[in-house]
Amino acid sequence: MTEFIHIKSIEEVYRFLGTPNPSHPLITIIKQWPKSNRDLSEIKFTSDLYFIALKRDVSGSLDYGRSAYDYQEGTMIFIAPEQVVNFTSPNAETESNSGWTILFHPDLIRRSELGKGINNFTFFQYESNEALHLSDKEKKFLNALVDNLEQEINQNHFDKHSQEIIIQHLQTLIKYSDRFYDRQFYVRSNLNKDIVTKFETFLQDYFSSQEITEKSLPTLKRCGDELNISGAYLSDLLKAETGKSAKDHIYRFFIERAKTKLLNSTESINEIAYSFGFDYPQNFTKLFKQKTGMSPKEYRNLN
Repeated sequence: MTEFIHIKSIEEVYRFLGTPNPSHPLITIIKQWPKSNRDLSEIKFTSDLYFIALKRDVSGSLDYGRSAYDYQEGTMIFIAPEQVVNFTSPNAETESNSGWTILFHPDLIRRSELGKGINNFTFFQYESNEALHLSDKEKKFLNALVDNLEQEINQNHFDKHSQEIIIQHLQTLIKYSDRFYDRQFYVRSNLNKDIVTKFETFLQDYFSSQEITEKSLPTLKRCGDELNISGAYLSDLLKAETGKSAKDHIYRFFIERAKTKLLNSTESINEIAYSFGFDYPQNFTKLFKQKTGMSPKEYRNLN
């Protein structure tokens, strides 16, 4: 029977692993996971922590989202708090320290620039099959950043500068990861264009189906599910390829079809709103005006 464990702190991680307490209560770097006597494949974990990891030499895989992260060489994953994770094989190999895992609590960054902007790094919401694939040069660069961060975390005495320096190192690592994801989108441009085409086709089909009336505008999750990728990854991919987010594309389809209905049908504005799945016509009017600068009635009368 599957056991569910929720980890609230860095200390609880170390307690579960049966190792001495961490040097810092809010952040740690683990380069060599101890072997566990427990069958981790029977345990699903959630936590209050952020999780950043570079490939380690391990057996098995780590599952989160809709598929498994298979620990390919030079790949990174980013997991936000509250995501469900489980390890399909429990034991880490100890021969190599080629990777690392950073765990940190949101309280570490809550008052900082990073804390205010952490949600902008949408790769923390990606699926496991959307990991960041690093070149050798990028991997060496990030390893050096992690070494500096580890040195600051593990010093014997903390002073008034320690917290700020730790956060700066962490922020630098995350920002470079963001840059490397942009590079990944660029080098995969041909594949990405296929996804853009499929997304456009999905929107055309969706807006022509009964689903738009029953469920209103498609959500990011619905779009991602259709293309077998996360909504966050889809939106970032679209920004890289078209300069517009997934929501921008959805709204464009909505506005074009709303304009067509307003000018080419005798339906009332309320009826048109209901046909787009709006339970309250005033919400349709508000969104239309927000995107066009005029109300549906003004647009209809203008033309």
